[in-house]
Amino acid sequence: MQVQHQIPQCCFIYQAEGAEARLEYRLFQAQGQPAVDLYHTFVPPEFRGQGIAALLTTAALEWARQQHLQIHASCSYVARQLEVSGKN
Repeated sequence: MQVQHQIPQCCFIYQAEGAEARLEYRLFQAQGQPAVDLYHTFVPPEFRGQGIAALLTTAALEWARQQHLQIHASCSYVARQLEVSGKN
Protein backbone atom coordinates (compact mmCIF):
# COMPACT_ATOMS: atom_id res chain seq x y z
CA MET A 1 0.00 0.00 0.00
CA GLN A 2 1.41 3.35 -0.99
CA VAL A 3 0.45 6.75 0.36
CA GLN A 4 1.05 9.84 -1.75
CA HIS A 5 1.72 13.26 -0.27
CA GLN A 6 0.04 15.92 -2.37
CA ILE A 7 1.68 19.08 -1.08
CA PRO A 8 -0.31 21.66 -3.12
CA GLN A 9 -3.58 20.13 -1.86
CA CYS A 10 -2.26 19.72 1.73
CA CYS A 11 -3.23 16.09 1.97
CA PHE A 12 -2.04 12.51 2.04
CA ILE A 13 -3.98 10.12 -0.17
CA TYR A 14 -4.34 6.41 -0.82
CA GLN A 15 -5.99 5.44 -4.09
CA ALA A 16 -7.13 2.04 -5.33
CA GLU A 17 -9.95 0.60 -7.35
CA GLY A 18 -11.23 4.07 -8.31
CA ALA A 19 -11.66 5.19 -4.69
CA GLU A 20 -9.61 7.57 -2.58
CA ALA A 21 -8.88 7.77 1.14
CA ARG A 22 -7.34 11.00 2.41
CA LEU A 23 -5.95 12.82 5.40
CA GLU A 24 -6.07 16.61 5.12
CA TYR A 25 -3.94 19.12 6.99
CA ARG A 26 -3.27 22.83 7.30
CA LEU A 27 -0.02 24.58 8.11
CA PHE A 28 0.07 27.49 10.57
CA GLN A 29 2.22 29.21 13.17
CA ALA A 30 1.76 28.35 16.86
CA GLN A 31 3.53 30.72 19.21
CA GLY A 32 5.92 31.65 16.44
CA GLN A 33 6.74 28.04 15.58
CA PRO A 34 5.72 26.16 12.41
CA ALA A 35 2.87 23.76 13.08
CA VAL A 36 0.48 21.43 11.32
CA ASP A 37 -3.13 20.60 12.13
CA LEU A 38 -4.17 17.15 10.92
CA TYR A 39 -7.85 17.98 10.74
CA HIS A 40 -9.73 15.48 8.59
CA THR A 41 -9.44 11.81 7.66
CA PHE A 42 -11.82 10.11 5.28
CA VAL A 43 -11.80 6.44 4.30
CA PRO A 44 -14.48 5.26 1.86
CA PRO A 45 -16.61 2.31 2.97
CA GLU A 46 -14.85 -0.16 0.67
CA PHE A 47 -11.49 0.56 2.37
CA ARG A 48 -12.66 0.53 5.98
CA GLY A 49 -11.26 -2.07 8.35
CA GLN A 50 -8.07 -2.48 6.31
CA GLY A 51 -5.78 -0.12 8.24
CA ILE A 52 -5.87 2.63 5.62
CA ALA A 53 -6.53 5.43 8.13
CA ALA A 54 -3.59 4.20 10.21
CA LEU A 55 -1.41 4.13 7.11
CA LEU A 56 -2.34 7.72 6.23
CA THR A 57 -1.82 8.86 9.81
CA THR A 58 1.61 7.24 10.06
CA ALA A 59 2.74 8.88 6.83
CA ALA A 60 1.48 12.29 7.93
CA LEU A 61 3.08 12.07 11.37
CA GLU A 62 6.42 10.94 9.95
CA TRP A 63 6.39 13.85 7.51
CA ALA A 64 5.45 16.36 10.23
CA ARG A 65 8.25 15.14 12.48
CA GLN A 66 10.78 15.28 9.63
CA GLN A 67 9.71 18.87 9.00
CA HIS A 68 10.04 19.70 12.73
CA LEU A 69 6.43 20.84 12.91
CA GLN A 70 4.39 21.07 16.08
CA ILE A 71 1.62 18.52 15.66
CA HIS A 72 -2.01 19.34 16.37
CA ALA A 73 -4.84 16.90 15.70
CA SER A 74 -8.34 18.28 15.17
CA CYS A 75 -9.22 14.94 13.60
CA SER A 76 -10.47 12.62 16.34
CA TYR A 77 -8.90 9.56 14.69
CA VAL A 78 -5.45 11.16 14.56
CA ALA A 79 -5.83 12.44 18.13
CA ARG A 80 -6.60 8.89 19.34
CA GLN A 81 -3.57 7.53 17.50
CA LEU A 82 -1.34 10.13 19.15
CA GLU A 83 -2.76 9.23 22.58
CA VAL A 84 -2.18 5.52 22.00
CA SER A 85 1.38 6.02 20.77
CA GLY A 86 2.20 8.59 23.42
CA LYS A 87 4.11 10.56 20.78
CA ASN A 88 3.56 14.09 19.67
